[in-house]
Amino acid sequence: MAVLLLPVSLIAEEFWASTPSEISAALQQVQPGDTITMTNGIWTNAEILFKANGAAGDSILLRAETPGRVLLNGSSRLRIAGSYLIVSGLYFKGGSRPSGSVIEFRENSGNLANHSRLTNTVIVDYNPSNINTDYKWVSLYGVNNRVDHCYFRNKTHSGTTLVVWLSNTPNYHRIDHNYFAFRPELGFNGGETIRIGTSDWSMYDSYTTVEYNYFEECNGETEIISNKSGHNTFRYNTFYNCDGILTLRHGNFAEVYGNFFFGANNTGAGGVRIIGEDHKVYNNYFQDLYGSGYHSPLVFMNGVPNSPLNRYFQVKRALVMFNTFVNCRNTILVGAGKDSELSLPPLDCMIANNVIYTTNSGQIIDYEDTPVNMQYEGNVMFGSPLGIDANPGITAVDPQLVFAADSLWRPENTSPLIDAAVGNYPDVTNDVDGQPRDAAKDIGADEFSAEPILIRPVSGENTGSDW
Repeated sequence: MAVLLLPVSLIAEEFWASTPSEISAALQQVQPGDTITMTNGIWTNAEILFKANGAAGDSILLRAETPGRVLLNGSSRLRIAGSYLIVSGLYFKGGSRPSGSVIEFRENSGNLANHSRLTNTVIVDYNPSNINTDYKWVSLYGVNNRVDHCYFRNKTHSGTTLVVWLSNTPNYHRIDHNYFAFRPELGFNGGETIRIGTSDWSMYDSYTTVEYNYFEECNGETEIISNKSGHNTFRYNTFYNCDGILTLRHGNFAEVYGNFFFGANNTGAGGVRIIGEDHKVYNNYFQDLYGSGYHSPLVFMNGVPNSPLNRYFQVKRALVMFNTFVNCRNTILVGAGKDSELSLPPLDCMIANNVIYTTNSGQIIDYEDTPVNMQYEGNVMFGSPLGIDANPGITAVDPQLVFAADSLWRPENTSPLIDAAVGNYPDVTNDVDGQPRDAAKDIGADEFSAEPILIRPVSGENTGSDW
């Protein structure tokens, strides 16, 4: 019988820790592939610095003995610095911080985390007594980091829940399968759930992907998500009964696709607000959004001439295509915010192959300012007054949508949407369900298909932690 002898350095070790100092001691010995296990119990005022360097495919793990049984409170915080690190199973509840962040992907400005991950972790009710005390719950620095399968609930004070901080190189972070829940209205700016970048860094690229997250009653402020950098992707997320809107606030070249927006008839529930250049919004499903103004289902803002970084850049070359809007009020608002400062209307935008069906009061499209060279093609808009002059790119015909077993409005097999899309849009190869689109594409987010549905709305049952 052969005996396999492994070098000692290749045998993963587990270190146990019941205090932050024991974590620090273990970090003096860990090697790639090792684990530090935090013992179950209450960790009060714990200052934890998880600083080490794993290797690709051989991360160092800091985990709870039992997920959810390591409770951090008081002024506890966690800093992650180094590379190829994973944190899993921690529970922050009932504490608070004076400033900074609860979890931070850096030790300081000179020591960041890269290729690291926060997973299966919960932060709940980690609030100060004064709502004006500003700190973030999670701050992402470095590059190629991931926050996934975490649960964030009831942040009541100033400061964005999760922030991506930029540098002069792209981040390539991934934020996925998290459950963001029940953020009450803050009453002033700083109540976003996710922010990627800042005004000062908004002309830099981040390349962050936000996907498969569930946002429920995230009502902190108008901007549920605030995009403030370039080349970010927002896909396959579900928004339920949120008093706010996904806002492309600063930066250019964002892609928003495959998302589900369910407004539950909330008069503050919106969809997507567009500011800046070369954004794409496609294959999204919007239902029962009753918001208006800056909270409308689809908003094109007016811009400021020679805008400073913290104001509003003119919307240019936005492409809105293959979306479905059902039972929404004030569906499309163009030129929002027009005044003596915001005087530049949207320029060279395309609205193509969308379906809008609504019998709510009000008009489908509202021009607060007249756009320049806004084109329409292949759209079906039916049920309420159009609101603008007749346009050959908009047809008023019943789209024949039916309420399907999965609670989405889908085209019947006799629908005029089927095979009726016009124009050349090679980027749109699938629909909102992940089903392939054939050569003759259907209008709207849903391609009539017998293929298996690959992507569905997410919920609190299949996002967040597993405990």
